[in-house]
Amino acid sequence: PNIQDYIDHLFTDFFEQRGDRASMDDGSIVGGIAMLGDRPVTVIGHRKGKTLEENVRCNFGMPQPEGYRKSLRLMRQAERFGRAVVCFVDTQGAFCGKEAEERGQGNAIADNLYAMAGLRVPTVSVLVGEGGSGGALALALADRVAIQEHAVYSVLSPEGFASILWKDRSRAAEAAAVMRMNAYEIFDMDIVDAVLEEGEGSASANPDFAIANVVAYVEESLDELSALPIDELLEQRYERFRKF
Repeated sequence: PNIQDYIDHLFTDFFEQRGDRASMDDGSIVGGIAMLGDRPVTVIGHRKGKTLEENVRCNFGMPQPEGYRKSLRLMRQAERFGRAVVCFVDTQGAFCGKEAEERGQGNAIADNLYAMAGLRVPTVSVLVGEGGSGGALALALADRVAIQEHAVYSVLSPEGFASILWKDRSRAAEAAAVMRMNAYEIFDMDIVDAVLEEGEGSASANPDFAIANVVAYVEESLDELSALPIDELLEQRYERFRKF
């Protein structure tokens, strides 16, 4: 399942908002306002397609600076109106083309990290596929972070790791083991707060089961976080990431 499936099953009255209010709309990031039960929330996530044509339109889920500026705009809007932020992470990484760098890719990601660290509303992120490098972290600096059991979360791809460290991309499997990309290993290192089961096989084979677990986690987390005074929430968020 991709982000559209989660939006369709988790939320009602989803109203998409487009554009970074500076230059363009990046289709690899989708975001907007929705209702989670009787709770208004802001939803943001990486968008991937299910066909080649759809993937080309959303750049295979690899955001450019405009995508991160759009997500930042929506986070600030959520903070202004007191809405919790729910993020879905599914990207191999931010687009690393020359033109993205020229338009401030690194700065856009840094601005997202800075903003998420201090947002005065509850934030929850779920890794539902790939979580690659800063492109993923830009939507994952949240109060609660969960990962589906067959998702990955890493600083870069095993192929990239092997080519940099050992100058040999064929050692990708060895690199993956060294990087501890397995969801349960990531949980053991306290990088995520929960591993969400996908059922026998994967979320693709059991979409209803996988989506139901995501729904339960998001709702439970927001109930818990919303009960905390905002200053305590910010302190816990600070401590969570500081210990890394």
